Amino acid sequence: MRIEDRPRPGVAPGELLIKVHHVGICGSDMHFLKDGRLGNWVVDTPLILGHESAGEVIDVGPGVQGFAVGDKVALEPGVPCGGCWSCMTGHYNLCSNMSFMAIPHERDGVFCEFVSHPAKMCFKLPSNVSTMEGALCEPLSVGLYAVEKSGARLGQSAVIFGSGCIGLVTMLVLKAIGVSDVTVVDVVKKRLDTALALGAKRVIRGDQEDVVASLMKAGGCDVVFDAAGSPRTALQASQVVARNGVVVIVGMAADPVIGMDIGTMASREARLETIFRYRNHYPTAIKAVESGVIPLKKIASHVFPFERIVESVLFNMDNPGEVVKGVISFVD
Repeated sequence: MRIEDRPRPGVAPGELLIKVHHVGICGSDMHFLKDGRLGNWVVDTPLILGHESAGEVIDVGPGVQGFAVGDKVALEPGVPCGGCWSCMTGHYNLCSNMSFMAIPHERDGVFCEFVSHPAKMCFKLPSNVSTMEGALCEPLSVGLYAVEKSGARLGQSAVIFGSGCIGLVTMLVLKAIGVSDVTVVDVVKKRLDTALALGAKRVIRGDQEDVVASLMKAGGCDVVFDAAGSPRTALQASQVVARNGVVVIVGMAADPVIGMDIGTMASREARLETIFRYRNHYPTAIKAVESGVIPLKKIASHVFPFERIVESVLFNMDNPGEVVKGVISFVD
């Protein structure tokens, strides 16, 4: 059946109807499918997964301006209320009434052919930015926010714990702003190989080497990112930060993390920063990809067809040594 002959959902005022082209497979999708929960979010009703998406506008709702049928767009998955204190003070990522894709009791995700989404949370893609890259602008926005929070600058040293998608995009952002001394730590060889190919100065196999001893030989790292979200890496991150450095917690663990070495951080006057998703970063992400500063497409190691969504998510879960980043494609 041709796409123009398929039944379509309606489109409400202020929204766009989008034919989904690409959706990234996120760790949260795997947690929800495998464990039925992530932190305090529990899947107790039917939920469509997937939140890293881009596609083509096929209908424009009443009152929408600046978009036309045929536009390629990236979808920012969170829809803030716009009226709570966090929204009114510019921190819409912390909205107390957030409706985020693929989160229980908030909003269904985009592992589906069509989606209606508020136009204010859609961003047009330039002609030289593909919808695969548009979908990956979601994790790239996380990397942009993490580096922004760190205050990283030219000449500093950095270490990233975790070389999955978020760790790798964080590294790409660091490289783009001139931070060239970047070490990546992981236990998965293929991901570390990808980190080297994308410009890491060095990599460390966390299961084969004493990470703390290795990094402290030179006095630690100025900027430390924990993109793994595990108790072990959180502890190591707090132990390898240099004097007057910063630790940024990026990865979210399924359970509370206890055991950071706050005493060591205090003795070095190191600060601790956290991020939650991102805010106002999609335009920057898209421009960085458009200009070629961020080679985002290289993050995708596997592309799966729409018909194999469940199988693909399970494959990502069962093959961490093989998959760096999986993407679902709805187009030929």
